Amino acid sequence: MPPPPPSALIRVIRGQSSAVLTRGDALAALTDEPGQITRWFHFPAMQRANALIGGWMREAGLEVREDAAFNLIGRYPSANPRAKTFVLGSHLDTVRNAGKYDGPLGVLAGLACTERLAAEGVKLPFHLEVVGFSDEEGLRYQTTYLGSRAMAGTLRAADLARVEEKGIEGARRARQDFLGYAELHIEQGPVLEAERLPTAAVTAIAGQSRIRVEFTGRAGHAGTTPMKLRQDALCAAAPVISAAESCGALATVGQLEVKPGASNVIPAEVVLSLDVRHPLDAARLDACARLKAVAESAADRRRVKLRWQVVQQTKSVACDPALTALMREAVGRHQPRALELPSGAGHDAAAFSALCPVAMLFVRCKGGLSHHPDESVKRGDVAVALEVLRDFILALKRRHDPS
Repeated sequence: MPPPPPSALIRVIRGQSSAVLTRGDALAALTDEPGQITRWFHFPAMQRANALIGGWMREAGLEVREDAAFNLIGRYPSANPRAKTFVLGSHLDTVRNAGKYDGPLGVLAGLACTERLAAEGVKLPFHLEVVGFSDEEGLRYQTTYLGSRAMAGTLRAADLARVEEKGIEGARRARQDFLGYAELHIEQGPVLEAERLPTAAVTAIAGQSRIRVEFTGRAGHAGTTPMKLRQDALCAAAPVISAAESCGALATVGQLEVKPGASNVIPAEVVLSLDVRHPLDAARLDACARLKAVAESAADRRRVKLRWQVVQQTKSVACDPALTALMREAVGRHQPRALELPSGAGHDAAAFSALCPVAMLFVRCKGGLSHHPDESVKRGDVAVALEVLRDFILALKRRHDPS
């Protein structure tokens, strides 16, 4: 019979899921907007979050640094300094008035997994890094995956022009250094809850387009300008908002700005955001074209000017079949059956796929609710996910070091 594990290791195993949730609570207290959870790229709350999690990483024995894009990196080194690197990551920024788990759960779970491997004395044939990306949601600059794209080296000149920080390109890493990437994330959907399962392997990430649409008309007195003579920018925008529901993709108008914004003045300018997503890129682009045609027709009919600006486009990403198979096998060992799901949400895994093969693991969330203060996960589901993630890393170890 093998000797019992040391008491320190027993505490790590028993308390992991509780520790992840407790750390999530502590992280949720770090916000740039009191009374709600909001963390902007490189604002004070993000800086405090990096410092807090960096401290936990050091306690776990990891080598900790922050790169030029303010991504937090904790490294569990292999005995072979020339080994490639496998990354467990997600993001630490949030949407405005966010929940606790979209992004941070993946970082904290990656840390917990690595912490346990270190406590068990597991030696890996690859370096294992836990990365907390600085910007995935795009709240500050309206361009997503800033942190992960900086590391992948895929930022465009237009992206860099929006960013006030200098030297962010210094975060770029070399493709040949990486073995792969895996991201644990809440599902942000209702399927796992309906299937009564705690986790699922992810097969693909939907492509998305973010578009800024501006209508510029002419202000006028609400009581004296005849309806037929108006150049109402808001009336021109209305058909686009309505058409988003039937364009053939998941399309959302999430922001709407009306100027001058007075109840007795005809709107002269309207700016709206469009978020369009689909697992098939051709279908997504077709939906965008349909919406643009609606906007052009409405602008022409109302005699207003239209500016259609594609802020960002990301292609759909298929998760790596080999890594996904390992994840699915790990899932099957810890729940009644293995399930695979596509993701309609965007993730840092999509950006990181430019560097290396990627995989994802979904964790059930209450009601499928996300981007909302009521985001919720069960401690038991987190415990299952941590076991799946550990088994996945150990399977990867066996594949690259059979001895």
